[in-house]
Amino acid sequence: MTGFIEDSMFTLAKRQQLGNYIITFQVKEGDYAETYRVKNADGKNRFLKLINCAKLHRTQFDANGNILEVQIAKTLNHPNVVKYHDNGEVVLDGRKFAYIVFDYISGETASQYIAREGSLSVYDAKTIVLGILNGIKFLHTQQEPIMHNDLTIQNVMLDMSKGTNVPRIIDFGYARYLSQGSSSFNKNGLSPFYLAPEALNGVFSVKSDIFSSGAILYNLIFGIPPYFVDLSDCKNDATAQREKIDAQRELPLHIPDNDKFELDEQIMNIMRKALASDIEERFESADEFIRALNGDIKIARIDNQKKAKSGETPTKKVSYSVPKGKGFSAIAGMEELKEQMRVEVIDALNSPEEYAKYGLTIPNGMLLYGPPGCGKTFFAKHFAEEVGFNFMLIKPSSLKSRFVNATQENIAQMFKDAEENAPTIIFIDEMNELVPNRDSDVHEMARSAVNEMLAQMDRTGERGVFIIGATNYPDMIDPAILRAGRLDKKYGNYIPVCTGTKLPLFFN
Repeated sequence: MTGFIEDSMFTLAKRQQLGNYIITFQVKEGDYAETYRVKNADGKNRFLKLINCAKLHRTQFDANGNILEVQIAKTLNHPNVVKYHDNGEVVLDGRKFAYIVFDYISGETASQYIAREGSLSVYDAKTIVLGILNGIKFLHTQQEPIMHNDLTIQNVMLDMSKGTNVPRIIDFGYARYLSQGSSSFNKNGLSPFYLAPEALNGVFSVKSDIFSSGAILYNLIFGIPPYFVDLSDCKNDATAQREKIDAQRELPLHIPDNDKFELDEQIMNIMRKALASDIEERFESADEFIRALNGDIKIARIDNQKKAKSGETPTKKVSYSVPKGKGFSAIAGMEELKEQMRVEVIDALNSPEEYAKYGLTIPNGMLLYGPPGCGKTFFAKHFAEEVGFNFMLIKPSSLKSRFVNATQENIAQMFKDAEENAPTIIFIDEMNELVPNRDSDVHEMARSAVNEMLAQMDRTGERGVFIIGATNYPDMIDPAILRAGRLDKKYGNYIPVCTGTKLPLFFN
């Protein structure tokens, strides 16, 4: 064990004897217990946990007055769980103590490992969590199922005695039998970032440990717990802490931009499912979680991470309207351009079967570009009236989000809504803000939005969706958006509209 410093405040001194054990190292001091490395009569190393009985909470005793942790420890016998050896009671300086003796684990906690190595590869993280889940499966399938309730990276030891990191679950101070009521559970002192929503409310279950295991997987891969929020400004205010935690969990699960090998959609879906706020959406058991990590079952993406307990989602909604007006007759002049649009675009949109008969492709969209005030939006609205399609007016701000993946989801939802209400014209103003050139100095989230637009714009005309983009800066739009099969037609105007009279003048 590494990383601990001896402290004179410990109850037992080095070389002091306790029963059949000699203290060799003071490991850790907690609220109600201290941990030591000891040697038994055979000279073998062991861990000894010394529990100050007077500091235990009433929920840490069973109905017969026995310390729950001691009773549970006696049943532990699994390769991924710390192994029990002995227990006893002792009076020291007039105070009553209980002690439990466990296997000595040569290694370090997962927390220390991350602090030393940084975040782990997906493969290593999965290997560790698979071991944890096997240990949890053992606990949950006992004749009287045991819930650990405090699964964190601090309570997973990595046993390095055989040359590989074998995870072993430790510290059963908050463990409870499933048959016990919620009144037996005291969550004070637990890390909120690993607790399931119901556990934060004092209710524990099989799926609470599933959530905690998912939180460990997330932490191992990304180096930070899920739904993390800084609580340093309210560390003495439990109510303020809970409000900040609840507010953070109302947001979508943040998946950091990361190019780790094997960090694919499936592993992200597994994390989302394990960390679902809705208990019904989580894995049913440790075994199901194991099968998902092993690739035996595929996990579909769930959307419940986007909603708060109230059921609200941060997904931005866009609306469409049925255009009513004069169409092109409201635009003075430009008869040649209007006729060109009727032949190249409008007739194709209104009679796709006729165009398909002659092998002609149905246009997907067009770009209107020019300086501010040249009538791009005005023209687009009357174009929609002329065609007779539903009309969606989109501003980039209605799609862009500061949450990872949310912009892509909003874009996908926009196209889904348009297709469900087809035929539809989607008019996107300030197109360059939504799909900037990926070769320019833009954030990775912006590049992801461009990729989503490219995927969604593929053959939209065949689905009854026509896209009109408008921009003042066509050279700032990603070139792939302007290629054939996306925004097929391009019309520019550099003559401003006269005040009080709409006279847009575009040229092809």
